[in-house]
Amino acid sequence: MAFEPRPFAVEISQDALDDLNARLDLVRWPEKETVDGWQQGVPLAEAKRVVDYWRNSYDWRRCEAHLNSYDQFHAEIDGLDIHFLHIRSPHDDALPMIMTHGWPGSVIEFLNVIEPLTNPSAHGGTASQAFHLVIPSLPGYGFSSRPAQTGWTVQRTAQAWDTLMRGLGYDRYVAQGGDWGSAVTSAMALQKPGGLAAIHLNMLVAGPAPEQLENPTDEEKAILEQMKLWSAQERGYSEEQSTKPQTLGYSLVDSPVGQAMWIYEKFKGWTDCNGSPADCFSLDHVLDNIMVYWLTGTGASSARLYWESLQKWPRGKTDVPLAYSDFPKEIVRGSRRWAASSFENIIHWGELENGGHFAAFEQPELFVSELRKAFTSLR
Repeated sequence: MAFEPRPFAVEISQDALDDLNARLDLVRWPEKETVDGWQQGVPLAEAKRVVDYWRNSYDWRRCEAHLNSYDQFHAEIDGLDIHFLHIRSPHDDALPMIMTHGWPGSVIEFLNVIEPLTNPSAHGGTASQAFHLVIPSLPGYGFSSRPAQTGWTVQRTAQAWDTLMRGLGYDRYVAQGGDWGSAVTSAMALQKPGGLAAIHLNMLVAGPAPEQLENPTDEEKAILEQMKLWSAQERGYSEEQSTKPQTLGYSLVDSPVGQAMWIYEKFKGWTDCNGSPADCFSLDHVLDNIMVYWLTGTGASSARLYWESLQKWPRGKTDVPLAYSDFPKEIVRGSRRWAASSFENIIHWGELENGGHFAAFEQPELFVSELRKAFTSLR
């Protein structure tokens, strides 16, 4: 089938927004947690604060207008309609880049980095640092279609992304990703499509070889301890989504508060914040991202990616150039020594002082700076 992108705009009906408000008015709250803080999840008082703002102050139309200020499209790829933003730089010789979000993220994560990446000369950079951007929604996420059969793994998505870039006329491009975007981007590096010049990751899954594990550096010991703590306290969501996403989906698709708190908790546990997501993000921005899940009803289909791919994370060796940015509160961090076992050509290794899992969303200026550095040698 010929590649034929179709213009797309986000147009949520007022009926859908009225339905959300009605559900928020009828929320049935659980009792207060029996501990102080976030040990058992989102505290009741914090949940009520977020929902009160959502119901009485939040404006989805603002977010909708922001999304629609950029060119968006649907294109059928491998039998599935894929949603994507396509923003060309005013500089014709800009480097094309496809950027992939993860869970519980969306294209919303990248909205505040679009302008400085596509038009750097207006945002503290130079024309030679410009990118043409392609920002798709993962299959089953946001405004992309939901797979009706099994088989949409990260490897299949990686192939679809190359089809997307070639269909847009980009015969040489780079790819960027974190979380599931890291998996898709790593899969692209292993598949080595002809147009892929390099990748950038802000989450790196590359564990130690047995001999490296026997003699870790102090830095590697700290990374291992951080991963152990995350596994003990933070991975429950992953177990549920990778084993019973359909059962979970009934709650997420039916209850806006359930969907919201399932996501909001991660903006506490996975970020470099002092105690609340409000330390890093405005409630408007967090709710923008939550609304993409709620309004599209993708609580189950997004979780299903864990069922499809958690045990199929891309692994192997590749000589496709890797650039990596190490944000200190990332949930899975990389050691350069470990990474070199899989990535034979590391062209950039950035170590940041601030930031966590949602790098572009949480630290847009640092994220942009890292991407400008990452691909300098490829210009």
